[in-house]
Amino acid sequence: MDSEEKTAAVAGELSFPVAHGMTREQGDAVGAWWDERRDHIQPSEFLLTGSGRVMTSTYSNSPVGRMDPEETLMLVKFLASRRKKTQ
Repeated sequence: MDSEEKTAAVAGELSFPVAHGMTREQGDAVGAWWDERRDHIQPSEFLLTGSGRVMTSTYSNSPVGRMDPEETLMLVKFLASRRKKTQ
């Protein structure tokens, strides 16, 4: 896990909240995966709508499989274009 200082440095440039030091109860509340063996939350990423509904999510038990910013942006643009076509 990243230190609080490293997390703050990364999050400082972002326009969305980044969690650090989540408890098991908080992880359970958002549907994250808790690693029993190492007793910590695994990477859990959620792309939310403006109303807080989960559009897509990823769960990983290693650094591999985390959301890539460029791919996530492409997904957001694709979903927005599909929504415009159905309206």
